[in-house]
Amino acid sequence: MTSAAATLPGARPGEPVYRVLLIEDDEGDALLVEELLHDTGLRFQLTSRASVADARAELAAAPLDCILLDLHLPDVSGTDAVTTVRALAPHTAVIVLTGLSEAQAGPEAMAAGAQDYLVKGKVEAELLRRTLSYAVYRSQTERAGAEAQAARLRAEEMARLERGLLPRPILDTSTVRVTSRYLPGGELALLGGDFLDVVECDDGLLCAVVGDVSGHGPDAAALGVCLRIAWRSLVLGGHRGPDLLHLMERILIAERDSHTLFATCALLTIEEKARTATLHLAGHHEPLLTTSQGTQEVAAAHGIALGIAPDQRDWPATVIPLPDSGALTLYTDGLTEGHNGKTNGRLGVEGLLGLIDRLPPTDPAAQVDRLIEETHALNAGRHSDDLAVLRLDWGTA
Repeated sequence: MTSAAATLPGARPGEPVYRVLLIEDDEGDALLVEELLHDTGLRFQLTSRASVADARAELAAAPLDCILLDLHLPDVSGTDAVTTVRALAPHTAVIVLTGLSEAQAGPEAMAAGAQDYLVKGKVEAELLRRTLSYAVYRSQTERAGAEAQAARLRAEEMARLERGLLPRPILDTSTVRVTSRYLPGGELALLGGDFLDVVECDDGLLCAVVGDVSGHGPDAAALGVCLRIAWRSLVLGGHRGPDLLHLMERILIAERDSHTLFATCALLTIEEKARTATLHLAGHHEPLLTTSQGTQEVAAAHGIALGIAPDQRDWPATVIPLPDSGALTLYTDGLTEGHNGKTNGRLGVEGLLGLIDRLPPTDPAAQVDRLIEETHALNAGRHSDDLAVLRLDWGTA
């Protein structure tokens, strides 16, 4: 049985429509409850079922505001009825209906999770109105508090992961200016597996990495943090090139929880005095080189992504001559896979280079920020992916 919602005499202006589910196997008691609801003046939509089994469809369907629950049902009774209903509808207010002789049933039901209780035969319209309204309010307040707490915990977890994914560079004597940005993707702005790092080693080489673990969310972010920390430790220990990538791949395979997870990355080693950079690509796209003549994509050899074919171990090196002043920009595909402002087009590398050419001359950090703003404006939220950008500038501006 379902009653349509209506504005009843005595209803207050702006009164919400309460979606009420009555679980009561006694037809006489169910009729009395419906009559009392009409007498309250509340706007409501009532659905009645004779057992919890019969009510499962309603409990799993559209959200409810309140459940009026008899404690003596054919399939479950007492506090078990409360815990069963709460498990099926954890964010819905529950008011139990007890008998005159059940003095402890109401308090026990509240201890089991009900918001309130009413004694059959002693319920008047105004009492039902207040009880239902307050129970729904308390339930909504509890839900909002739980959601706020979950959001705080999620934000703290993301902050810890972000510190791991976007660390402070280790620079001693290097004159290279480092600009790094990280933006998470996803509806809840969860971090993904993009990571980056820059380290000046004892041999005077400046080493940088940008990587992207497949997937999104905390698991991918945790694996990204693991790979980033492993990279920093291995680089400081003297590992370079294919040897370094092989060790990172071993760590990825050991730490991943699914054989489908893989990671792409770009390793860059800069010899500032020799004005050269050595690039190794593991399934990653080429960086961008900015000179006084403009910005272009570096032509480079490619190797396979980490975790796809562990026995292959083929990551060729590309040596890049560097001008006296310029910049190298490494990034993840979140910068280029968004829309280009047209119906179905992707920005791509060509579109990215076009944006860079149109940017006004300014300092590196402001230019990176402006570039990210422009790509997001064109994308307009249609594509969601994590984004990491690492720009290294040397020489005069």
